[in-house]
Amino acid sequence: MLELVIDARAAAISENMKVKRILPFRQRRMVGPFIFMDHAGPVTNAPATVSSLDVLPHPHIGLSTVSYLFGGKVTHRDSLGVEKIILPGEVNWMTAGSGIAHSERFEDPSALAGGELEMMQTWVALPEKDEESAPSFSNYTRDELPVFTDKDVWMRLIAGNAYGLNNDVKTHSPLFYIHAVLKPGARFGLPKEHSERGLYIVKGSIEVNGHSYQDGQMLVFSRGADPLIIAKTDTVMMLLGGEPLGDRYIWWNFVSSRKERIEQAKEDWKQGRIILPPTDNDEFIPLPDEKSKPAGGPNPEPLS
Repeated sequence: MLELVIDARAAAISENMKVKRILPFRQRRMVGPFIFMDHAGPVTNAPATVSSLDVLPHPHIGLSTVSYLFGGKVTHRDSLGVEKIILPGEVNWMTAGSGIAHSERFEDPSALAGGELEMMQTWVALPEKDEESAPSFSNYTRDELPVFTDKDVWMRLIAGNAYGLNNDVKTHSPLFYIHAVLKPGARFGLPKEHSERGLYIVKGSIEVNGHSYQDGQMLVFSRGADPLIIAKTDTVMMLLGGEPLGDRYIWWNFVSSRKERIEQAKEDWKQGRIILPPTDNDEFIPLPDEKSKPAGGPNPEPLS
């Protein structure tokens, strides 16, 4: 059965980059290992200064960031010296582990033309044994993320396994992440391989159990549910989930199973112990003011 409907909330990740924030939600912090989900764009009105969209260097621990574009271009730079332009249909998978800093720059004005810039970013929490692993980065091209089709359905498996499909994207725990496109009238079901499952409607509308849902909403289903999803219009969805990892603390850009590790990460960023990207180190996002943005308890809301 349908367990919860989450309406995306407005948030800002830079001066002019507004997003729809889906996870975490106060009634549902995680779906499988997915602890964070933002939907940016489409950017229909490019600002006079394109750099005002940029997300300056900032730190992470205890998670993997997963960036996926529908349109546009984004330049990623990180502490490892990686500099990579991600294109639509590709995946940037950065594992922070013990600590990394990265930036996301929108450096090609032509990529903003016609409202093309649109992306999803999720964070995948790491199992406890991997929380202090060495940071790493991988880019997977469209050729490495094969597309599968059925009647009125197109889908790309971004990571994990689902519907008996898999690819070579390296993950740290059982999960699935899928970009799906449905034509009107298409009938679709959720993968049954995982215990926690949800879908986010990027565009369009669907019907589940006689009720309609539209873009900007995430539907989370209970264990064992086998819902029939019917597309009412041309619809784009992101399907995600997996096996739960247990409680996590989350504060700003830090995720950990241990509250004291969050406190250490705060001090590490303040003291410059998390290295800035070597080709993007002239500016960075400072640690938020803790007086106005308290850490809270297990799984407090992420703060930007």
